[in-house]
Amino acid sequence: MKVTSFSHQTSPMTSINFGTLLTTIFVLVDDWYQKRLKSTTALKPGVKASMSDSEIMTLALVMDYLPFPGETQFLGFIRANYREWFPNLLDQSQFNRRLRKLDGMLEQLRRSWVEQLLAPEEKYFLLDTKPLPVLGLKRDKRHSDFAGNATPGWCAARQMRYFGYKLVMLSTWDGLPIAYDIVPANTDERIAAEGVLTTVQSSHVYADKGFISADWQAAIAVCTGNRIWTLKRDNQHLQHSHTLKRFISRVRQRIEGVFHEIQNTGRNPERLLNKTIDGFCVHIAAKIASHTLRKLLRRLFGIDVLTFQSHSL
Repeated sequence: MKVTSFSHQTSPMTSINFGTLLTTIFVLVDDWYQKRLKSTTALKPGVKASMSDSEIMTLALVMDYLPFPGETQFLGFIRANYREWFPNLLDQSQFNRRLRKLDGMLEQLRRSWVEQLLAPEEKYFLLDTKPLPVLGLKRDKRHSDFAGNATPGWCAARQMRYFGYKLVMLSTWDGLPIAYDIVPANTDERIAAEGVLTTVQSSHVYADKGFISADWQAAIAVCTGNRIWTLKRDNQHLQHSHTLKRFISRVRQRIEGVFHEIQNTGRNPERLLNKTIDGFCVHIAAKIASHTLRKLLRRLFGIDVLTFQSHSL
């Protein structure tokens, strides 16, 4: 399989090939790496790695832009078509071990892109959670790496029971992830959201009915200055005006759209099939970082990688 083009927003007839996209992303990653981290990584003892951290992170980000189910198939594609660009390309197990060590670095990189993209005056955000299954409910979990960490959970919106985690994310109205956290699936949504809500101050945050508690909203307002907006339950005495209710309902559609885009572009975070907690966490980090990178590529270069064309050779 060969990826031939990615759409370019400046003109519907203009496209770039995958090699150009790969180079662009590597330059963005390596420039940041050299400026922020080279002085500290140079002090690490031991033999210098043959494949650089920048190369590992670049491939982890690009992996989400190609229709391969896992690392093995993706690395096989890179090895077959771009081996001269990555002469020291690791095998899948080595690549995965190196990538797991770069979890925190990927998040630092993502936050640097958020700083470039987020307007200082931004005061309107979306808050929601998403189920992240890791194992089938009927599977024996006693010998799994997730035993004692992941938990059974219930997704009311999808009427779904699952075993795994919950992704809680704060984003802008146009889907830029500001902050996120991964918590066991049985964690109360309000408790799960408290950490990400500290990343913004005195803002308007729109969320679903899982965050409806007036006492909790008041506590958040005291701690962060943030106002949480949710629809009211039908049996509540105080109700929003009809106009405000319609507005919040429209905002809810935006929230659903943000998660739909994350889930349905690139690798589905519900089907990562990781065997370890570290592997799961770093692939979620890469997923959110690659989604943020999409926004950056659109802003800086007019490149839209949400729609790619692929052709079998």
